[in-house]
Amino acid sequence: MSNKDIFDRKLPFSLEAEQSVIGSVLINPDCFDEIAQLISSEDFYLPEHEQIFYAMKGMYASSKTVDVVTLADELVKEGVYRDTDTLNNYIRTIIQTVPSAANVVDYAKIVKDKSVLRMLIDACSTITDNAYSEHDEVKHILDSAEQKIFDIASGNETKGFAHIRDVLKLTLDNLNILATNPDAAHGTPTGFSDLDNTLVGMGKGELILVGARPGMGKTSFVLNIASNVAKQTKKTVCIFSLEMSNEELVSRMLSGEGMVDSYNIRSGKLTPEDWKNLAHAASNLAECDILIDDTTGITVTGMKAKLRRVKNLGLVVIDYLQLMQGEHRNDNRVQEVGEISRNMKILAKELRVPVICCAQLSRGPESRTDKKPMLSDLRDSGAIEQDADVVMFLYRDEYYDRDKTEQSSAKVIVAKNRHGAVRDVEMGWLPQFTKFITLDKTQDQPS
Repeated sequence: MSNKDIFDRKLPFSLEAEQSVIGSVLINPDCFDEIAQLISSEDFYLPEHEQIFYAMKGMYASSKTVDVVTLADELVKEGVYRDTDTLNNYIRTIIQTVPSAANVVDYAKIVKDKSVLRMLIDACSTITDNAYSEHDEVKHILDSAEQKIFDIASGNETKGFAHIRDVLKLTLDNLNILATNPDAAHGTPTGFSDLDNTLVGMGKGELILVGARPGMGKTSFVLNIASNVAKQTKKTVCIFSLEMSNEELVSRMLSGEGMVDSYNIRSGKLTPEDWKNLAHAASNLAECDILIDDTTGITVTGMKAKLRRVKNLGLVVIDYLQLMQGEHRNDNRVQEVGEISRNMKILAKELRVPVICCAQLSRGPESRTDKKPMLSDLRDSGAIEQDADVVMFLYRDEYYDRDKTEQSSAKVIVAKNRHGAVRDVEMGWLPQFTKFITLDKTQDQPS
Protein backbone atom coordinates (compact mmCIF):
# COMPACT_ATOMS: atom_id res chain seq x y z
CA MET A 1 0.00 0.00 0.00
CA SER A 2 1.45 3.37 -1.03
CA ASN A 3 1.79 6.40 1.27
CA LYS A 4 -0.80 8.19 -0.86
CA ASP A 5 -3.34 5.42 -0.17
CA ILE A 6 -2.65 5.69 3.54
CA PHE A 7 -3.18 9.46 3.68
CA ASP A 8 -6.24 9.31 1.41
CA ARG A 9 -8.07 6.96 3.76
CA LYS A 10 -10.93 8.49 5.70
CA LEU A 11 -11.75 7.89 9.33
CA PRO A 12 -14.61 5.41 9.78
CA PHE A 13 -18.06 6.85 10.49
CA SER A 14 -21.63 6.30 9.39
CA LEU A 15 -23.64 9.38 8.47
CA GLU A 16 -26.86 7.35 8.22
CA ALA A 17 -26.41 5.76 11.67
CA GLU A 18 -25.69 9.10 13.35
CA GLN A 19 -28.73 10.69 11.72
CA SER A 20 -30.89 7.67 12.61
CA VAL A 21 -29.99 7.86 16.32
CA ILE A 22 -30.90 11.55 16.51
CA GLY A 23 -34.04 11.04 14.43
CA SER A 24 -35.18 8.09 16.57
CA VAL A 25 -34.98 10.15 19.76
CA LEU A 26 -36.97 12.97 18.12
CA ILE A 27 -39.63 10.49 16.96
CA ASN A 28 -39.80 8.73 20.33
CA PRO A 29 -37.95 10.53 23.20
CA ASP A 30 -38.63 7.59 25.55
CA CYS A 31 -36.16 5.46 23.58
CA PHE A 32 -33.37 7.59 25.04
CA ASP A 33 -33.27 5.26 28.05
CA GLU A 34 -32.26 2.39 25.77
CA ILE A 35 -29.15 4.15 24.49
CA ALA A 36 -28.18 6.49 27.36
CA GLN A 37 -25.52 4.07 28.65
CA LEU A 38 -24.54 2.81 25.22
CA ILE A 39 -23.21 5.95 23.57
CA SER A 40 -22.20 9.50 24.48
CA SER A 41 -22.04 12.70 22.46
CA GLU A 42 -18.28 12.18 21.93
CA ASP A 43 -19.05 9.04 19.90
CA PHE A 44 -20.51 11.12 17.04
CA TYR A 45 -18.06 12.00 14.30
CA LEU A 46 -19.72 15.11 12.87
CA PRO A 47 -19.48 18.10 15.27
CA GLU A 48 -23.06 19.11 14.40
CA HIS A 49 -24.38 15.71 15.47
CA GLU A 50 -22.26 15.75 18.62
CA GLN A 51 -23.72 19.12 19.63
CA ILE A 52 -27.28 18.08 18.82
CA PHE A 53 -27.05 14.84 20.80
CA TYR A 54 -25.41 16.66 23.73
CA ALA A 55 -28.27 19.16 23.84
CA MET A 56 -30.86 16.37 23.62
CA LYS A 57 -29.20 14.56 26.50
CA GLY A 58 -29.30 17.69 28.64
CA MET A 59 -32.97 18.28 27.85
CA TYR A 60 -33.87 14.68 28.63
CA ALA A 61 -32.00 14.82 31.95
CA SER A 62 -33.96 17.98 32.83
CA SER A 63 -37.26 16.29 31.89
CA LYS A 64 -37.83 18.78 29.08
CA THR A 65 -39.87 17.88 26.01
CA VAL A 66 -37.60 16.88 23.12
CA ASP A 67 -38.97 17.74 19.67
CA VAL A 68 -37.95 19.77 16.62
CA VAL A 69 -39.01 23.15 18.03
CA THR A 70 -37.67 22.73 21.59
CA LEU A 71 -34.39 21.22 20.39
CA ALA A 72 -33.77 24.07 17.94
CA ASP A 73 -34.58 26.59 20.67
CA GLU A 74 -32.14 24.87 23.09
CA LEU A 75 -29.33 24.88 20.53
CA VAL A 76 -29.87 28.57 19.82
CA LYS A 77 -29.90 29.38 23.55
CA GLU A 78 -26.60 27.60 24.02
CA GLY A 79 -25.10 29.55 21.13
CA VAL A 80 -24.46 26.47 19.01
CA TYR A 81 -26.53 27.77 16.07
CA ARG A 82 -27.82 31.18 15.05
CA ASP A 83 -29.81 30.38 11.90
CA THR A 84 -32.95 28.71 13.32
CA ASP A 85 -34.57 28.10 9.92
CA THR A 86 -31.59 26.16 8.52
CA LEU A 87 -31.35 24.18 11.75
CA ASN A 88 -35.09 23.34 11.72
CA ASN A 89 -34.86 22.18 8.12
CA TYR A 90 -31.89 19.94 8.86
CA ILE A 91 -33.55 18.37 11.93
CA ARG A 92 -36.74 17.72 9.93
CA THR A 93 -34.64 16.13 7.19
CA ILE A 94 -33.08 13.80 9.76
CA ILE A 95 -36.52 12.75 11.03
CA GLN A 96 -37.69 12.00 7.49
CA THR A 97 -34.76 9.63 6.89
CA VAL A 98 -35.69 7.45 9.90
CA PRO A 99 -38.61 5.11 9.27
CA SER A 100 -39.00 4.05 12.90
CA ALA A 101 -37.38 4.37 16.34
CA ALA A 102 -37.68 0.62 16.91
CA ASN A 103 -34.10 -0.03 15.79
CA VAL A 104 -32.45 2.78 17.77
CA VAL A 105 -30.20 0.36 19.71
CA ASP A 106 -28.83 -1.06 16.46
CA TYR A 107 -28.19 2.46 15.14
CA ALA A 108 -26.42 3.39 18.40
CA LYS A 109 -24.21 0.30 18.23
CA ILE A 110 -23.05 1.26 14.74
CA VAL A 111 -22.18 4.77 15.96
CA LYS A 112 -20.29 3.29 18.94
CA ASP A 113 -18.41 0.78 16.80
CA LYS A 114 -17.24 3.49 14.41
CA SER A 115 -16.17 5.60 17.40
CA VAL A 116 -14.10 2.70 18.80
CA LEU A 117 -12.39 2.22 15.44
CA ARG A 118 -11.45 5.93 15.36
CA MET A 119 -10.06 5.72 18.90
CA LEU A 120 -8.07 2.65 17.90
CA ILE A 121 -6.60 4.50 14.93
CA ASP A 122 -5.69 7.45 17.16
CA ALA A 123 -4.09 5.15 19.75
CA CYS A 124 -2.06 3.36 17.07
CA SER A 125 -0.85 6.69 15.76
CA THR A 126 0.32 7.68 19.23
CA ILE A 127 1.97 4.28 19.75
CA THR A 128 3.80 4.66 16.44
CA ASP A 129 5.04 8.15 17.38
CA ASN A 130 6.28 6.89 20.77
CA ALA A 131 8.11 3.98 19.14
CA TYR A 132 9.79 6.21 16.55
CA SER A 133 10.83 8.79 19.17
CA GLU A 134 12.69 6.25 21.36
CA HIS A 135 12.44 8.74 24.24
CA ASP A 136 11.58 6.14 26.88
CA GLU A 137 12.55 2.64 27.94
CA VAL A 138 11.13 -0.06 25.68
CA LYS A 139 9.19 -1.74 28.51
CA HIS A 140 7.47 1.58 29.32
CA ILE A 141 6.59 2.16 25.65
CA LEU A 142 5.15 -1.37 25.52
CA ASP A 143 3.18 -0.83 28.71
CA SER A 144 1.82 2.47 27.42
CA ALA A 145 0.78 0.82 24.15
CA GLU A 146 -0.91 -2.06 25.93
CA GLN A 147 -2.65 0.34 28.32
CA LYS A 148 -4.11 2.38 25.45
CA ILE A 149 -5.53 -0.70 23.72
CA PHE A 150 -6.78 -2.09 27.03
CA ASP A 151 -8.56 1.19 27.87
CA ILE A 152 -10.38 1.15 24.55
CA ALA A 153 -11.34 -2.52 24.91
CA SER A 154 -12.65 -2.03 28.45
CA GLY A 155 -14.46 1.23 27.75
CA ASN A 156 -12.10 3.29 29.93
CA GLU A 157 -10.70 5.40 27.12
CA THR A 158 -9.38 8.79 28.14
CA LYS A 159 -11.71 11.65 27.31
CA GLY A 160 -12.05 15.30 28.22
CA PHE A 161 -14.00 16.84 31.06
CA ALA A 162 -17.29 15.24 32.07
CA HIS A 163 -20.18 17.66 32.34
CA ILE A 164 -21.96 17.56 35.68
CA ARG A 165 -25.29 16.76 34.00
CA ASP A 166 -23.81 13.46 32.77
CA VAL A 167 -22.33 12.63 36.16
CA LEU A 168 -25.58 13.59 37.89
CA LYS A 169 -27.52 11.04 35.87
CA LEU A 170 -25.08 8.27 36.79
CA THR A 171 -25.14 9.32 40.45
CA LEU A 172 -28.93 9.41 40.62
CA ASP A 173 -29.16 6.03 38.88
CA ASN A 174 -26.78 4.58 41.49
CA LEU A 175 -28.80 6.14 44.31
CA ASN A 176 -31.94 4.58 42.90
CA ILE A 177 -30.24 1.17 42.89
CA LEU A 178 -29.13 1.65 46.51
CA ALA A 179 -32.63 2.72 47.56
CA THR A 180 -34.23 -0.39 46.08
CA ASN A 181 -31.41 -2.78 47.02
CA PRO A 182 -29.51 -1.79 50.21
CA ASP A 183 -27.06 -4.67 49.75
CA ALA A 184 -25.76 -2.96 46.62
CA ALA A 185 -24.10 -0.37 48.89
CA HIS A 186 -21.76 -3.01 50.23
CA GLY A 187 -18.47 -3.58 48.50
CA THR A 188 -16.75 -6.93 48.09
CA PRO A 189 -17.15 -8.80 51.40
CA THR A 190 -14.05 -10.06 53.22
CA GLY A 191 -16.01 -13.03 54.56
CA PHE A 192 -15.55 -11.83 58.16
CA SER A 193 -18.88 -10.35 59.26
CA ASP A 194 -17.56 -8.04 62.03
CA LEU A 195 -14.87 -6.63 59.73
CA ASP A 196 -17.37 -6.17 56.89
CA ASN A 197 -19.66 -4.22 59.23
CA THR A 198 -16.81 -1.78 59.83
CA LEU A 199 -15.53 -1.52 56.27
CA VAL A 200 -18.93 -1.95 54.57
CA GLY A 201 -17.06 -4.34 52.32
CA MET A 202 -14.08 -3.52 50.11
CA GLY A 203 -14.92 -0.88 47.53
CA LYS A 204 -14.04 -0.89 43.84
CA GLY A 205 -10.73 0.79 43.23
CA GLU A 206 -9.72 0.78 46.90
CA LEU A 207 -6.15 0.14 48.04
CA ILE A 208 -6.27 -1.80 51.31
CA LEU A 209 -3.10 -2.15 53.35
CA VAL A 210 -2.63 -4.96 55.89
CA GLY A 211 0.33 -4.23 58.15
CA ALA A 212 1.89 -6.42 60.83
CA ARG A 213 5.18 -7.46 62.36
CA PRO A 214 6.74 -10.65 60.90
CA GLY A 215 4.99 -13.80 62.11
CA MET A 216 1.78 -12.03 63.12
CA GLY A 217 -0.26 -13.80 60.42
CA LYS A 218 -0.76 -11.21 57.69
CA THR A 219 -0.21 -13.69 54.85
CA SER A 220 -2.71 -16.12 56.38
CA PHE A 221 -5.19 -13.25 56.87
CA VAL A 222 -5.11 -12.09 53.24
CA LEU A 223 -5.24 -15.69 51.98
CA ASN A 224 -8.36 -16.26 54.11
CA ILE A 225 -9.94 -13.18 52.52
CA ALA A 226 -8.86 -14.31 49.03
CA SER A 227 -10.52 -17.72 49.39
CA ASN A 228 -13.64 -16.16 50.95
CA VAL A 229 -14.02 -13.70 48.06
CA ALA A 230 -13.42 -16.38 45.41
CA LYS A 231 -16.05 -18.68 46.94
CA GLN A 232 -18.68 -16.02 47.65
CA THR A 233 -18.45 -13.80 44.57
CA LYS A 234 -17.45 -16.45 41.97
CA LYS A 235 -15.00 -13.89 40.58
CA THR A 236 -11.34 -14.34 39.79
CA VAL A 237 -8.88 -13.56 42.59
CA CYS A 238 -5.24 -12.92 41.65
CA ILE A 239 -2.50 -13.39 44.25
CA PHE A 240 1.04 -12.07 43.76
CA SER A 241 3.34 -13.84 46.22
CA LEU A 242 6.78 -12.26 46.34
CA GLU A 243 7.86 -14.15 49.46
CA MET A 244 6.43 -17.68 49.22
CA SER A 245 6.26 -20.15 46.36
CA ASN A 246 2.99 -21.30 44.80
CA GLU A 247 3.23 -24.61 46.68
CA GLU A 248 3.79 -22.97 50.07
CA LEU A 249 0.83 -20.68 49.53
CA VAL A 250 -1.50 -23.48 48.49
CA SER A 251 -0.38 -25.59 51.46
CA ARG A 252 -1.48 -22.80 53.78
CA MET A 253 -4.80 -22.50 52.02
CA LEU A 254 -5.35 -26.25 52.27
CA SER A 255 -4.56 -26.17 55.98
CA GLY A 256 -7.13 -23.44 56.65
CA GLU A 257 -9.78 -24.79 54.29
CA GLY A 258 -9.49 -28.40 55.49
CA MET A 259 -8.72 -27.58 59.15
CA VAL A 260 -5.64 -29.78 58.95
CA ASP A 261 -2.68 -28.97 61.20
CA SER A 262 -0.08 -27.11 59.12
CA TYR A 263 2.73 -29.02 60.87
CA ASN A 264 1.25 -32.30 59.69
CA ILE A 265 1.17 -30.99 56.12
CA ARG A 266 4.80 -29.82 56.27
CA SER A 267 6.04 -33.03 57.87
CA GLY A 268 3.83 -35.38 55.86
CA LYS A 269 2.55 -37.05 59.04
CA LEU A 270 -1.07 -37.16 57.96
CA THR A 271 -3.80 -39.33 59.44
CA PRO A 272 -6.56 -40.91 57.32
CA GLU A 273 -8.88 -38.18 58.64
CA ASP A 274 -6.39 -35.52 57.52
CA TRP A 275 -6.28 -37.01 54.01
CA LYS A 276 -10.06 -37.00 53.87
CA ASN A 277 -10.22 -33.36 54.95
CA LEU A 278 -7.48 -32.35 52.51
CA ALA A 279 -9.31 -34.04 49.63
CA HIS A 280 -12.50 -32.15 50.52
CA ALA A 281 -10.58 -28.86 50.85
CA ALA A 282 -8.79 -29.42 47.54
CA SER A 283 -12.11 -30.08 45.83
CA ASN A 284 -13.56 -26.81 47.19
CA LEU A 285 -10.51 -24.73 46.27
CA ALA A 286 -10.33 -26.25 42.79
CA GLU A 287 -13.78 -24.79 42.11
CA CYS A 288 -12.48 -21.28 42.87
CA ASP A 289 -10.92 -19.01 40.23
CA ILE A 290 -7.74 -18.23 42.15
CA LEU A 291 -4.63 -17.36 40.12
CA ILE A 292 -1.22 -17.28 41.84
CA ASP A 293 1.96 -15.62 40.58
CA ASP A 294 5.19 -16.08 42.57
CA THR A 295 7.48 -13.95 40.39
CA THR A 296 10.23 -12.47 42.59
CA GLY A 297 10.67 -8.69 42.61
CA ILE A 298 7.80 -7.97 40.23
CA THR A 299 6.88 -4.35 39.51
CA VAL A 300 3.42 -2.79 39.42
CA THR A 301 3.79 -2.51 35.64
CA GLY A 302 4.42 -6.24 35.43
CA MET A 303 1.36 -6.93 37.56
CA LYS A 304 -0.78 -4.63 35.46
CA ALA A 305 0.28 -6.35 32.23
CA LYS A 306 -0.84 -9.72 33.63
CA LEU A 307 -4.04 -8.47 35.26
CA ARG A 308 -5.30 -6.83 32.06
CA ARG A 309 -5.75 -10.28 30.54
CA VAL A 310 -7.78 -11.66 33.46
CA LYS A 311 -11.51 -11.94 32.87
CA ASN A 312 -14.07 -11.34 35.63
CA LEU A 313 -11.45 -9.99 38.04
CA GLY A 314 -12.77 -9.46 41.57
CA LEU A 315 -9.76 -8.97 43.87
CA VAL A 316 -5.97 -8.55 43.77
CA VAL A 317 -3.74 -9.62 46.69
CA ILE A 318 -0.06 -8.64 46.95
CA ASP A 319 2.29 -10.18 49.53
CA TYR A 320 4.17 -8.01 50.27
CA LEU A 321 4.97 -4.35 49.55
CA GLN A 322 8.60 -4.16 50.71
CA LEU A 323 9.64 -6.99 48.34
CA MET A 324 8.33 -5.16 45.27
CA GLN A 325 10.61 -3.24 42.91
CA GLY A 326 10.01 0.25 41.60
CA GLU A 327 9.86 1.06 37.90
CA HIS A 328 13.15 2.97 38.19
CA ARG A 329 16.06 1.96 40.38
CA ASN A 330 16.37 4.48 43.19
CA ASP A 331 18.98 4.64 45.92
CA ASN A 332 16.39 6.28 48.16
CA ARG A 333 14.18 3.38 49.25
CA VAL A 334 11.62 5.72 50.82
CA GLN A 335 11.01 7.41 47.47
CA GLU A 336 10.93 4.06 45.68
CA VAL A 337 8.30 2.61 48.05
CA GLY A 338 6.32 5.84 47.74
CA GLU A 339 6.28 5.42 43.95
CA ILE A 340 5.19 1.79 44.32
CA SER A 341 2.28 2.66 46.64
CA ARG A 342 1.06 5.41 44.30
CA ASN A 343 1.21 3.04 41.34
CA MET A 344 -0.76 0.42 43.28
CA LYS A 345 -3.50 2.95 43.98
CA ILE A 346 -3.61 3.85 40.29
CA LEU A 347 -3.74 0.12 39.48
CA ALA A 348 -6.76 -0.37 41.79
CA LYS A 349 -8.54 2.62 40.28
CA GLU A 350 -7.92 1.54 36.68
CA LEU A 351 -9.00 -2.06 37.25
CA ARG A 352 -11.94 -1.00 39.48
CA VAL A 353 -11.33 -3.82 41.96
CA PRO A 354 -10.05 -3.85 45.56
CA VAL A 355 -6.29 -4.34 45.87
CA ILE A 356 -5.03 -5.77 49.19
CA CYS A 357 -1.34 -5.34 49.91
CA CYS A 358 0.58 -6.68 52.88
CA ALA A 359 3.25 -4.49 54.46
CA GLN A 360 5.80 -5.05 57.19
CA LEU A 361 6.01 -2.68 60.11
CA SER A 362 9.08 -1.14 61.70
CA ARG A 363 10.35 -2.17 65.14
CA GLY A 364 8.46 0.75 66.68
CA PRO A 365 5.92 -1.41 68.59
CA GLU A 366 8.74 -3.32 70.35
CA SER A 367 10.08 -0.11 71.91
CA ARG A 368 6.72 0.91 73.40
CA THR A 369 4.86 -0.31 76.47
CA ASP A 370 1.70 -0.56 74.38
CA LYS A 371 2.73 -2.86 71.54
CA LYS A 372 -0.28 -2.10 69.35
CA PRO A 373 0.87 -0.82 65.94
CA MET A 374 0.18 2.70 64.72
CA LEU A 375 0.22 4.38 61.31
CA SER A 376 3.68 5.79 62.05
CA ASP A 377 5.01 2.21 62.23
CA LEU A 378 4.64 1.68 58.48
CA ARG A 379 8.11 1.03 57.11
CA ASP A 380 9.96 3.04 54.47
CA SER A 381 7.33 5.60 53.52
CA GLY A 382 4.59 7.86 54.83
CA ALA A 383 3.19 7.79 51.29
CA ILE A 384 1.77 4.34 52.01
CA GLU A 385 -0.54 5.78 54.64
CA GLN A 386 -1.56 8.60 52.29
CA ASP A 387 -2.29 6.42 49.26
CA ALA A 388 -4.20 3.63 51.03
CA ASP A 389 -7.98 3.92 51.42
CA VAL A 390 -7.97 1.44 54.30
CA VAL A 391 -5.11 0.57 56.66
CA MET A 392 -5.50 -2.46 58.94
CA PHE A 393 -3.04 -3.81 61.48
CA LEU A 394 -2.96 -7.33 62.93
CA TYR A 395 -2.16 -7.68 66.61
CA ARG A 396 -2.00 -10.64 69.01
CA ASP A 397 -1.10 -10.36 72.70
CA GLU A 398 0.67 -13.72 72.83
CA TYR A 399 3.11 -12.54 70.15
CA TYR A 400 4.78 -10.42 72.83
CA ASP A 401 3.74 -12.41 75.92
CA ARG A 402 5.09 -15.92 75.45
CA ASP A 403 3.69 -17.00 78.85
CA LYS A 404 0.14 -16.69 77.55
CA THR A 405 -1.45 -20.03 76.81
CA GLU A 406 -4.54 -18.54 75.14
CA GLN A 407 -3.88 -18.37 71.39
CA SER A 408 -7.34 -18.10 69.93
CA SER A 409 -7.76 -14.33 69.83
CA ALA A 410 -6.52 -11.57 67.55
CA LYS A 411 -7.30 -7.94 66.80
CA VAL A 412 -7.73 -6.37 63.42
CA ILE A 413 -7.05 -2.70 64.09
CA VAL A 414 -8.72 -0.56 61.43
CA ALA A 415 -6.46 2.49 61.75
CA LYS A 416 -7.62 4.28 58.61
CA ASN A 417 -10.92 3.96 56.80
CA ARG A 418 -11.58 6.62 54.22
CA HIS A 419 -15.27 5.76 53.96
CA GLY A 420 -16.17 4.66 57.49
CA ALA A 421 -15.26 4.21 61.13
CA VAL A 422 -11.93 3.23 62.68
CA ARG A 423 -12.03 0.65 65.45
CA ASP A 424 -10.63 -2.65 66.68
CA VAL A 425 -12.29 -5.83 65.45
CA GLU A 426 -11.94 -8.91 67.65
CA MET A 427 -11.33 -12.10 65.70
CA GLY A 428 -10.46 -15.70 66.36
CA TRP A 429 -7.03 -17.05 65.42
CA LEU A 430 -6.29 -20.74 64.98
CA PRO A 431 -2.49 -20.90 64.55
CA GLN A 432 -2.31 -24.64 63.82
CA PHE A 433 -4.60 -24.07 60.83
CA THR A 434 -3.22 -20.60 59.90
CA LYS A 435 -6.83 -19.43 59.90
CA PHE A 436 -8.67 -16.32 61.11
CA ILE A 437 -12.35 -16.68 61.99
CA THR A 438 -15.24 -14.55 63.19
CA LEU A 439 -15.93 -14.79 66.92
CA ASP A 440 -19.29 -15.99 68.22
CA LYS A 441 -20.22 -13.01 70.39
CA THR A 442 -22.85 -14.95 72.32
CA GLN A 443 -20.21 -17.34 73.66
CA ASP A 444 -17.09 -15.22 73.09
CA GLN A 445 -15.58 -18.20 71.28
CA PRO A 446 -14.57 -18.85 67.68
CA SER A 447 -17.54 -19.80 65.54
